[in-house]
Amino acid sequence: MAPYGTEDSTGAAQADDELRAERRRKATRYVVPVAVMGVAAATIGLVPALADSGDPDLPKITAQELINKIANSDVQQLSGTVKISTDLGLPDLGGLENGLLSGAAQGGDGSSADPSTKLTELASGTHTLRVAADGPEKQKVSLLESGAEYSLIHNGTDVWGYDSKSNEVYHSTAVDSGKAGRNEAPATPKDFADEVLKSVDDTTSVKVDGTAQVAGRDAYRLVVKPKQSGTTVGAISIAVDAKTGTPLKFTLTPSSGGAAVIDAGYTQVSFARPAASTFDFTPPKGAKVTEDDSHDKAHKGNGAEKDGKGDRITRAPGHGTPEELGKNGFDVLGKGWNSIAVIDSGDKGGLPSGSASGGGDLGGFLGSLGDPVSGKFGKGTVFSTRLINALMTDDGKVYVGAVDKASLVKAANAG
Repeated sequence: MAPYGTEDSTGAAQADDELRAERRRKATRYVVPVAVMGVAAATIGLVPALADSGDPDLPKITAQELINKIANSDVQQLSGTVKISTDLGLPDLGGLENGLLSGAAQGGDGSSADPSTKLTELASGTHTLRVAADGPEKQKVSLLESGAEYSLIHNGTDVWGYDSKSNEVYHSTAVDSGKAGRNEAPATPKDFADEVLKSVDDTTSVKVDGTAQVAGRDAYRLVVKPKQSGTTVGAISIAVDAKTGTPLKFTLTPSSGGAAVIDAGYTQVSFARPAASTFDFTPPKGAKVTEDDSHDKAHKGNGAEKDGKGDRITRAPGHGTPEELGKNGFDVLGKGWNSIAVIDSGDKGGLPSGSASGGGDLGGFLGSLGDPVSGKFGKGTVFSTRLINALMTDDGKVYVGAVDKASLVKAANAG
């Protein structure tokens, strides 16, 4: 290579343009192969490292055995960091979509520390969580934000929510210790896996598809796929810790392809007992503390739903198996992955008009976010995301499910 560099620098007086061009062509024939060989050598050098962090060699296991391993997992203590990314494909409303999600959450008293509204932030974007558990009476989840942190802490009969950004505290009391926080939004891979696996039936294909390594742990990869057409769910992959049976990573990809709708996995995990101080909490000086009195109201007979032990039951709309939805006041059409919840909102006349600011057509704005449809049911609007779609008809009915638009219209026509 050096001779060409030397000759090219001898000056214009010693070589004409044609000779220089020829030499450049010759130089290129040498430079390109050398560059390619350098890249190839660097790539080959990475192979051992990639192999070391790749798929581990684990004993064979059947899908049913792996599901049983998850169900029988008895991990009582753990701590770690979870990265969760959610891409529902919600329209970009300049931040308004986050407000709509918070407003859709059940409960809430206006406190920024209330978990029923705060944890809805997990429904979009990428977030980092720190989690810890020590048996059924001690859990902690912290949502790390830019320069701030939100923590939800359960310790015995106390449940605390703390928003460091606003310095607000939310406190509630769990009479049935050990079950506090059971109705909060899913945040860990196990939360998501539990929801999926309890709904597995003959409409579902389940298989073990190799192994993986997550957060330095050897894991089996369980793949769940719908057998039915018409659903927006493409596949669900769950990485299961080979030793403990704990789900370490959960990934849901849509039938439309592209990036995952939900991707939640540990980046670091330990199954050692966390320090007892992890679950201690005292409201900081000057913090605004909001007490939740909903449990007391429920026991005074205000009509709140209770379980067999008298404890208040809170369910998010659309949350749970089709059977649970049916018991919770929803009509459920279809089966398995094609289940559609039907809600009668009682709001006749289609989308609302007017706006909170007193001007503009709210119905027109909402309508612009959806697709108009018509059928035996009359007219309506379909609002679509990459996973959950909803049809709102002019007679006040709402059809919601992880199904495509055609399935919603078919259900509305049949109803």
